[in-house]
Amino acid sequence: MPPKQLSVTISLPASKSISNRILILNALGMNPIPPENLSDCEDTQVLLDAFNSESNVFDIRGAGTAMRFLTAFLAGMEGDWIVKGSPRMHERPIHPLVNTLTALGAQIEYIEKEGFPPLRIKGKKLKGGEVYMSGNISSQFISALLMIAPTMENGIVIHLENEIISKPYIELTLGLMAKYGIACKWEGNDIVVRRQDYVPAPFRVEADWSAASYWYEMVSLIPNAQVTLLGLEKESLQGDANIANLFCDLGVSTEFVADGVTLRKIKTSSKKFFRDFVNEPDLAQTFAAACCFLNLPFLFSGLQSLKIKETDRIAALQTELRKLGFVLNETGFGVLEWDGERIVKEDNPVIETYEDHRMAMALAPAAIVFGSVIINKPQVVSKSYPKFWDDLKTAGFIIEEIE
Repeated sequence: MPPKQLSVTISLPASKSISNRILILNALGMNPIPPENLSDCEDTQVLLDAFNSESNVFDIRGAGTAMRFLTAFLAGMEGDWIVKGSPRMHERPIHPLVNTLTALGAQIEYIEKEGFPPLRIKGKKLKGGEVYMSGNISSQFISALLMIAPTMENGIVIHLENEIISKPYIELTLGLMAKYGIACKWEGNDIVVRRQDYVPAPFRVEADWSAASYWYEMVSLIPNAQVTLLGLEKESLQGDANIANLFCDLGVSTEFVADGVTLRKIKTSSKKFFRDFVNEPDLAQTFAAACCFLNLPFLFSGLQSLKIKETDRIAALQTELRKLGFVLNETGFGVLEWDGERIVKEDNPVIETYEDHRMAMALAPAAIVFGSVIINKPQVVSKSYPKFWDDLKTAGFIIEEIE
């Protein structure tokens, strides 16, 4: 059950994207100074477990960033390694990264299905050199290569082909590398990283702008809402910080205060919301749900990477929002549209989460519109925002567990 009004202060979790990169960078630079305020989410925990393990077998469960980052990291570390994950992780392609690492001198085998985890890695010092990668695949493949590039004998030159998606995540990686003394050059579609040494430095992880998106969605749906989110930074390296601008069209203002931001519900005159999410794919589910709940038709493009996330997020959104009475159409590759078409909502619909944390959190605010909503396997939020349900209770939501 939702609250009648929303007035609350929330301490957001630390950024998962930054935490996972910082753990890799700290390990590459043998940094004796542990980072502060690491995310307590499952995806970061599996990386911590890997670095603290005495085994050569790493089970990263459903953590996509850990799979990509560890594969590259271990390829350049002497030893014999095995990296495996959940059944869904073994369905997520990794061959673009493996093929590129192999071209750079790595020795990696597929244990089961060609092109997919689990992997057997014989780690060794990598030569480096020039490689070509498609820019319209997961940016995590590119980030994984960039982070190990300074340790390669000849450094690396990455020539990106096709459209570059999720560009802010690549910029985030390069920005964090710079904080540890690494100089990189990105001109046009070419990224050059020469052989260098990481310089140990202290680091504190900022709060997660992606996690903030669900609070923006809630504020957009409740009149006179005011929410303060602690830990967010205005000059953030996170691409999802752009949410502060995007949600203006959905009726939410953002005021930067000393220790975060304050969100308020404002009037908006938008008739249809258009957005190319190529730079912020992780926000697409939040905006799709928010637009539907606001009865605001939308046309989204740039969603091609959503098909290889924790689930096919485009299909999942269509299926679950249909249960709530909204008919979404995939009108092109990576294009999702809602033209306002409605059908009768299911009685007591149960929202499936598909082992995808963002499905649970993006659709939870449906309770504000419909009075209540049932979320199946809600514990999936532990992947990025373990205290999400507790924070909703703090905000006045009534949450009950169903046997």
